[in-house]
Amino acid sequence: MNASTIELNASAATVTATLALSPTPAWHALWTRSHCEQMVVDQLAAKGFELFLPRVGRWARHGDVRRRIVVPMFPGYVFLHGRVDKVAYLEIVKTRGLAQILGERWDRLATIDVREIEALRRIVAVKAPALPYAYLRAGQRIRITRGPLAELEGILVRAKENRGLLVVAVELLRCGVAVQVDCTSVTPL
Repeated sequence: MNASTIELNASAATVTATLALSPTPAWHALWTRSHCEQMVVDQLAAKGFELFLPRVGRWARHGDVRRRIVVPMFPGYVFLHGRVDKVAYLEIVKTRGLAQILGERWDRLATIDVREIEALRRIVAVKAPALPYAYLRAGQRIRITRGPLAELEGILVRAKENRGLLVVAVELLRCGVAVQVDCTSVTPL
């Protein structure tokens, strides 16, 4: 190797180190303690961070009275946008009500695709009726939560819109039976 190659490799290492120390702005998920989403948003907004706490309306019953309340779309989570270097990370983790920032460590935080955040923003902006929906995939073990088949467990074979195909197998016989289920009444195991 000649001297110019060594200099080129050294400058490439410097660029890589700089990128690692000053990450690009991205969306991150903050996991909060139970019912502390707004408290976390208030504290971090006061420190100048850009946050997003999507909320949806739902009906709640207190005794015989039903009323409409506004709750977080993703209970226990707040979204933060920005560069998170070590100083910002330490400032964020000092927040009361915060459990953790999702990711391995301060320089390897999990990021959320900007298109997913934009989709959530549009849903909130148009006030579209939104319901919580379990993230299900084919081959996943699930449990039915309500209806005549409540507490039944099996494997989700196919999910299409709100309908799914649940397979309950008898291992000894190496066969099973499939039943159509409403995907809004199942939960992943």
